Amino acid sequence: MARLCSHKMELEEGFDATRWLDRNLIRLCSKFGDYRKDDPASFTLNPSFSLFPQFMFNLRRSQFVQVFNNSPDETAYFRMLLNRESITNAVVMIQPSLISFSLNSPPSPVLLDVSAIAMDRILLLDAYFSVVIFHGMTVAQWRNMGYQNQPEHAPFAQLLQAPQDEAQMIIRERFPVPRLVVCDQHGSQARFLLVKLNPSATYSNAPEIGAGSDIIFTDDVSLQVFFEHLQKLAVQS
Repeated sequence: MARLCSHKMELEEGFDATRWLDRNLIRLCSKFGDYRKDDPASFTLNPSFSLFPQFMFNLRRSQFVQVFNNSPDETAYFRMLLNRESITNAVVMIQPSLISFSLNSPPSPVLLDVSAIAMDRILLLDAYFSVVIFHGMTVAQWRNMGYQNQPEHAPFAQLLQAPQDEAQMIIRERFPVPRLVVCDQHGSQARFLLVKLNPSATYSNAPEIGAGSDIIFTDDVSLQVFFEHLQKLAVQS
């Protein structure tokens, strides 16, 4: 779908990629979903298709469809690699992987959601074209105070080094070499992570957000709202 959509965007003048993706997703869910007519709550997808709406949600927000902040050369470069690389790599381009590092638990994958951000956590985002190491506010403060240089805080030094090692492993194995971004929570470079996350917490529901978490200043709908609208449209008579 991503390759076909990119191809159509290049060849067809005035092609509305977002509308085309939405229309095809609704048609697929209407045909292969299990539901009762006009009952969105009854809608379910076969496990084989269960992740497809999520990938489509991320594709709609990706650099392949949203070309506003990219030059024509960058857009052509992204699309060329999308067509050239394997399915595994193409999936990472569309839906990046996110790994959490903390003192209390081993490295583990987390949801690509703004709720994954925490003050005492480091996040490693692999978006194929870029690799982002994101330090929570508390971790950044401890690092700036030099705790990692004190022998009694060796676990903290190991926590800082672990995502660096993982990022270097990704960079060594990938060509073209991705851009490495090291940033802190609320820093200017944090946008490289925030732009890829599901905006489940925005300025409109900020009072509900817990301490230490983050919000995304956007009018884009979240994955949950997107799926609710998809269910409603798929079951229509």
